Parts: sequence; structure tokens; C-alpha cells
Amino acid sequence: MILKEFRNKFKIKSGLSYLRRTINKSPALTTKRIGTVHIGCIIDMDCFQNAMDFCALTQSVFLRPSTVNAIGYKRESTENICHNIPVCSDKDLGWRGYIRNEDVAAFLKPEYDILINYYEEDNLMLKILSVKTSARLRVGLGALDPRINDLIVHTSPHDFNKFKNELKKYLNALNEL
Repeated sequence: MILKEFRNKFKIKSGLSYLRRTINKSPALTTKRIGTVHIGCIIDMDCFQNAMDFCALTQSVFLRPSTVNAIGYKRESTENICHNIPVCSDKDLGWRGYIRNEDVAAFLKPEYDILINYYEEDNLMLKILSVKTSARLRVGLGALDPRINDLIVHTSPHDFNKFKNELKKYLNALNEL
């Protein structure tokens, strides 16, 4: 029992070290395309229960439903989830920021035009997911660390319609739609 707690503390410490090193590096250059083709969403399922709204996001930005990939996060066990969104939890975090989950590996593979970080809480797992995802533009809620997101929309996670309208407004201004 004591050994397990000791191991978890070192995993968290090595994850924080990985996050600090990665955030301080300059971001990797991505291939520049005009417009939005592929959107990735990282969702805190503990705070935002209606995660299927992200599939409806495609209608407001005029994309096909298959162009939005989402991954959810729950603190506790990922069993008994009734959504079609793959979920990861804190138990999937390994040494040096490695995440042991096949759904996360599939989510991290493609390069996204826009990554939506839909969480407000300062959580190590969510931040590592955000940093590991390759994206041209990162949009998030009022996150605690502004180095993760390029565009921060200050809304509540429970007011998805306001977030969707603000996102559409800013993407039109940036000529991403």
C-alpha cells in the first residue's frame, strides 16, 4: 500500500516535469492549411455531462460529423460510460507523461486544425493530453495556464451554446471557417 502511494507520487512528479519541459519548448511547426477540416476535443466529463454536443458543433461550423474527434476524461473508473466518446482517467498516466490507453493513442495520431480544450480545472492529465496533441490552433476555456491555449474563451463549461457562438465568431474573424 505504501509502495503504491510512493509510486503514484513519483508518476505525478515525472508527469509535471514532462509538462514543464514541453510547455517551455517552442511548439512544433504544423503544415499550414487554410480553413478547418479536422477538430479535436478534450472534454472533462466530470464537469460537462452532455459531451455529445460536440458532435453538433460540426453543424455550426459547416463540417461533416466524421471530422470531429473527441476524448473524455473522468477522475474515477471509466466503466459504465454511456457515451460514444472514448474516456481516459488518472490511472492511465504512466512515467514521464506517457499515457497508457489505446483510445488516447488513436486520438493523438492525427494532426488537428483546431483543438478544443473544454476544461477549466488545473488537472495534470488534461494538460498532458493538450500538450501532446498536434494542432494548429488551440482553443480553451479560462484555463489556469495560458501557455497551453492560443485562444481563450471565458465562459462557463455549462454554457455550451455561448461557447459555440463565441468560437464561431472568432474562427470567422481568423478566416478559419
